[in-house]
Amino acid sequence: MTFFRWIAFPVALIAGLAAIGVTLAVFVLLIAYPNMPSIDAVTDYRPKIPLRVYTADGALIGEFGEERRSVVAIQDVPKTLKDAVLAAEDERFYQHQGVDYVGVMRAAYSNLVSGGRRQGASTITMQVARNFFLSSEKTVTRKLYEALLAYKIESELTKEQILELYVNQIYLGQRAYGFAAASQIYFGKPLGKLSVAEAAMLAGLPKAPSAYNPVANPKRAKQRQQYVLRRMRELETITEAQYEEAMNAPITVRREIDDFGLRAEFVAEMVRQALFDRYGPDVYTLGFRVYTTIQKADQEAAYTALRKGLLDYDRRHGYRGPEGFADLPENAAEEALEEALAEHTDSDDLVPAVVLAASPKQVVAYRRGGETVTIGEPGLKFAQSALSDKAPPNRKIRRGAIVRLQKDDKGGWAVAQLPDAEAAFVAIAPETGAIRALVGGFDFNRNKFNHVTQAWRQPGSSFKPFIYSAALERGFTPATVLLDEPVVVDAALTGGQVWEPKNYDGKYEGPMRMRTALAKSKNMVSIRILQAIGPRFAQEYVTRFGFDSEKHPAYLTMALGAGSVTPLQMARAYGVFANGGYLVEPYVIEKIVDDRGTVLAQANPTRAGDASLRVLDPRNAFLMNSMMQDVTRYGTAARANSLGRRDIAGKTGTTNEHVDAWFAGYQPSLVAISWIGFDQPKNLGNNETGGAAALPIWIGYMGRALKGVPQVAPVVPDGIMSARIDTDTGLASPDGKHVEFFYREHPPQEAPPAPAPDTAPAPAVPQFVQ
Repeated sequence: MTFFRWIAFPVALIAGLAAIGVTLAVFVLLIAYPNMPSIDAVTDYRPKIPLRVYTADGALIGEFGEERRSVVAIQDVPKTLKDAVLAAEDERFYQHQGVDYVGVMRAAYSNLVSGGRRQGASTITMQVARNFFLSSEKTVTRKLYEALLAYKIESELTKEQILELYVNQIYLGQRAYGFAAASQIYFGKPLGKLSVAEAAMLAGLPKAPSAYNPVANPKRAKQRQQYVLRRMRELETITEAQYEEAMNAPITVRREIDDFGLRAEFVAEMVRQALFDRYGPDVYTLGFRVYTTIQKADQEAAYTALRKGLLDYDRRHGYRGPEGFADLPENAAEEALEEALAEHTDSDDLVPAVVLAASPKQVVAYRRGGETVTIGEPGLKFAQSALSDKAPPNRKIRRGAIVRLQKDDKGGWAVAQLPDAEAAFVAIAPETGAIRALVGGFDFNRNKFNHVTQAWRQPGSSFKPFIYSAALERGFTPATVLLDEPVVVDAALTGGQVWEPKNYDGKYEGPMRMRTALAKSKNMVSIRILQAIGPRFAQEYVTRFGFDSEKHPAYLTMALGAGSVTPLQMARAYGVFANGGYLVEPYVIEKIVDDRGTVLAQANPTRAGDASLRVLDPRNAFLMNSMMQDVTRYGTAARANSLGRRDIAGKTGTTNEHVDAWFAGYQPSLVAISWIGFDQPKNLGNNETGGAAALPIWIGYMGRALKGVPQVAPVVPDGIMSARIDTDTGLASPDGKHVEFFYREHPPQEAPPAPAPDTAPAPAVPQFVQ
């Protein structure tokens, strides 16, 4: 009796409870299993893949979608990363059938004896089940379904298929789904180039993507990485030498998740808008790849040239003072310093910093991420006025001031500032209209307004070539002599009030040839040309270059570019001169490919040489090219001689009150337009002409884009004749020092015959237009 009481009864009780447990488990299985969801989502895996935008040569420039994901086959996942994931998440992955009972017991024991932080025992298969089918709520029912689904998944998929689903589906922070996307986002490299240290860092993320995010929580991320490395060493998947190297290896994490290495955000946004208009919101999940006409090298050159040109302009006009001020307590904690910088984002190499101490000889500042830097006197020259005791409080650099820092040529820090002005740059291939580079502003994240396509601005003198081209069609020649003298224009001819225009420099040189007048950008000559040919004719004529007639009212002010254009319009229009007279359509999307590689759309560009696209007599294009080459040789754009080329042409542009500065120019294979101005129009500065402000950007780009491109000699078209002329009169002269080109039907006038020896010489009569 005693035996039954102390031994048999407990055994019977345990057996009974076990039987009840088994019965309940069977009952639950009978009810739950039929109600489990179909696992088609894992057997027919269709992840949400974002829209990606590339250059013509394959560089990624944009990605759009809620989930940033790159699907990768399991055979392309490096062994180091697999080992790191298994060490961190499921070391017995290849031994269990979906639920790891050994792991469950180990976790239960740990939770029982530790009394602290609780351990889980979710396998990789259970995590796949949860990610595809279940919520993350912690309930017994959910855990039961998770285990049952894990068994079901294991029965229908191989281990490698399950692991492939995991590495592509798991969320790893920063909108990254899957390890391939996370590798690019955090380290800017594909999986195959990850180091052991980097692989361990990524493998530590699934447990808590926010807590172990190396961007937001670098210290905790490092601790988690070191735990993963220890587990890899314990499991002998890395050697002791690899372990020591990885533990001590510095980790460089990209802080900007949209940094694709090539700055072409304005192009990517243009593509996004076009694709959304065509395909709707599904375009963000279908995995479309869009290849643009942008060339990586050209885009880099354009971005660098625009930033440098605008910063150089800004420096010429002095330091404006700190961006803001923060109240910093003494011995401010790092959290307070980070908070002070929270609203001030990086602008490429221009980084914000909060000043900790300042004097005229030295500034100590804190940079986001925990770095304290010291700026010495060489780096303070630009901002010296703001370090003076006499500086106004709102301009003084002092403790708490938010300033911009930039590395100088020697690698030291210098105080800089974000420019107030804006700029735009676009380059196209004149034969096809393919856009090779486009920069819509200084910083897309600061100002998303695309100045290349959206900014309607006055073109100023950069519009004069179209008026001159119209004059050639009315019988003018490059040798036609016109007066460079003041004019007073009646209000009826301006559409407003009496107009008394002036030359830029206030100087007047009297009679001069049309060629010289364009090179020197003489306003009075342009006005006289427009008076002679008629504003109505000119208004209609410029439409052949793609301009809108309503944007260019038929008044004499059109001679000085008082209408409205966009930089992209100007590129298309100047392309007519560059390609010999054809109006081609600019385009930026070369092809659209779906996630399986099927081409959905392919560009079919218009091409120069198509007779239906001819808008200009080739002789006109030849003469205009010849005259605009002189602009870059001895005229207002003579600085372009620094390129050392004889096949470039263009025209500077400066609008009234120096509000807009332009340079529009080309080489036969490439047209490029640069512009500088303020979004709220105001004076750029009295010396800030197109040649001073915009031309340096164009030169900076062309110097790189044309490197290695052979020079092209102009081909004289049929119907063109040449003759020596007198440079003062424009008349034909056998002894003339200048050879000029003419339409055959508009030859130069002959100089009067030499007088008889005993008579006074007759005055030469120039080809003259009043």
